[in-house]
Amino acid sequence: MKIIELLVGACISFGRNIIGIVFRPYESYRRIADHGSLIELIYIGFVLAFYFGLASLVHTSQFRPFLLTKEFVLLAGGAFFTYILVVGLVWNIGVLAGGKGTLRAVLLGWGYTLIPTVFWFLVTSLLYVILPPPRTTSVAGVSFSVLFLVFSTVLFFWKVILAYLTMRFGLRLDLGRIVIVTLITVPILVFYSMLMYRWGIFRVPFL
Repeated sequence: MKIIELLVGACISFGRNIIGIVFRPYESYRRIADHGSLIELIYIGFVLAFYFGLASLVHTSQFRPFLLTKEFVLLAGGAFFTYILVVGLVWNIGVLAGGKGTLRAVLLGWGYTLIPTVFWFLVTSLLYVILPPPRTTSVAGVSFSVLFLVFSTVLFFWKVILAYLTMRFGLRLDLGRIVIVTLITVPILVFYSMLMYRWGIFRVPFL
């Protein structure tokens, strides 16, 4: 019974935090860092699993269980390893930079930064089905490209804000130290993303 109560409570918090990181990210991340439960990561995992299942169907031309399972495991495994890598980098470099937060807060904080990531990938996958490439250079085609660029830019800055708040509240860092952590972390992730692309796991890094 207690486990059910914890799961229900975490589900309610997850739903509230999803709405909060859209409309009130600052207040929401303060609450996540101070009171969030690691159980909420389960629900973030469900969201990611839904996308990976859909992406497997999109990427696999034929409905073959083996290929679908292989694609799902590849995407999910790559995303999980990337999550652990990023959290490890942010936590260790942040501590070296003087961070005094908790690993729990960083795990949760970065987990919620995956929401704009999966939303972008989900929309991209759906558009691939609805409007498959190549897309024309007509007025409609160019307008679509501009709108998609604006959409991607908005999600990118949303992601950056959530990443900043993860370090701000998860590690208790000031702006200067956050910049230092970012300058060290980003080149490592760029190199890692190039490897993921070369290995054929993600054409765009799932960070």
